[in-house]
Amino acid sequence: MVTKTEEAELNRLESQVEHGGGGAWEYLCLIRKLKIRRSDKVLKHGLSILNDPKKRSSLGDEEWTLYEQVAVAAMDCHSLGVAQDCIKVLSKKFPDSKRVGRLEAMLLEAKGCFEEAENAYLSLLEDNPLDQVIHKRRVAIAKAQGDILKAIEWLDKYLEIFMADHDAWRELAEIYISLQMYKQAAFCYEELILAQPTFPLYHLAYADVLYTLGGLENLQTAKKYYASTIDLTGGKNTRALYGICLCTYAIAQLAKGRNKEDKESGELQSLAAAALEKEYKSRAPSKLPLLNSTLKNLRL
Repeated sequence: MVTKTEEAELNRLESQVEHGGGGAWEYLCLIRKLKIRRSDKVLKHGLSILNDPKKRSSLGDEEWTLYEQVAVAAMDCHSLGVAQDCIKVLSKKFPDSKRVGRLEAMLLEAKGCFEEAENAYLSLLEDNPLDQVIHKRRVAIAKAQGDILKAIEWLDKYLEIFMADHDAWRELAEIYISLQMYKQAAFCYEELILAQPTFPLYHLAYADVLYTLGGLENLQTAKKYYASTIDLTGGKNTRALYGICLCTYAIAQLAKGRNKEDKESGELQSLAAAALEKEYKSRAPSKLPLLNSTLKNLRL
């Protein structure tokens, strides 16, 4: 995950390069280091270096890294001619490279030649079954073809090998939610919370899924995770505050007569409502009447 300091440095370098202040290579290196994609910028500034023989030769062996970076950016931007030219240069320099072979397969994918790309990826996996990028590209092919069930299948197989890949778990959860398979999505978020217990967005997403599933037990657990989201964000997550109110109201409808729990729930809802009112007064006072009306309908 990119820190605020790293993002600030990246934006500073980008502004400097965009305004002719130099530092294009440093900017491209930082993008690569942070593993983010600003493909249009990479394509623009990467080509400015590659098309200048003096600048290109000054890179030494890093020249080939730049060719690869520009090739991927060009595919993202659908500049397939540029991508093909870069890959040709790399193929000539490294004729038997599996890494270049992966780029060639990605180009087939970018051209929409999905069957050929899939065959190329399978061939590469025979030599290196643990190539994470290739496994992910197969998922991307399935999604590009609209075969969501196949994408789930490939993600499941990928996560059997790379269980610590948080992005893959999150992607799988989002696919399940899009298919209204909420129990499966909940399992994905449970895995994410186990791996990163202090990351509030996973608590929030898990609570949302449980609230959607409904039922007394799910609602009670959802309320706990909305509460943990509030705790992890210092009480500043509006969605979680609303979640507390909604869960408390729904639980009250399902569990009437449990005096102790009703009392505790009412107190928690009152605290959440007060926090929401305070936030709306400071940030969106014009919407305060709408909030009050909504909260009034949720009073226990």
